[in-house]
Amino acid sequence: MKLELFSEVLSYIGMTMILTAFILETRNFVKSKDKIYLSLMAIGSGLLAIRALLIHEWAFLVLEVIWCIAAILAIIKYQR
Repeated sequence: MKLELFSEVLSYIGMTMILTAFILETRNFVKSKDKIYLSLMAIGSGLLAIRALLIHEWAFLVLEVIWCIAAILAIIKYQR
């Protein structure tokens, strides 16, 4: 698979995960501190961070890395 196609597939998967988490939360199926919500956000933003790195979008990379770290830290905090 070409790198361009691979990075585009990553972006759609990441976007879908983040939007799924958001829709589930706004429809009261999950809470923003639930592990499923945070996991979808962490993985989705992690995939988008990889995409941003591959296409050299530095501001987007910083945003997604921070978002991913915040979700991971929240998972760790709420598991205790």
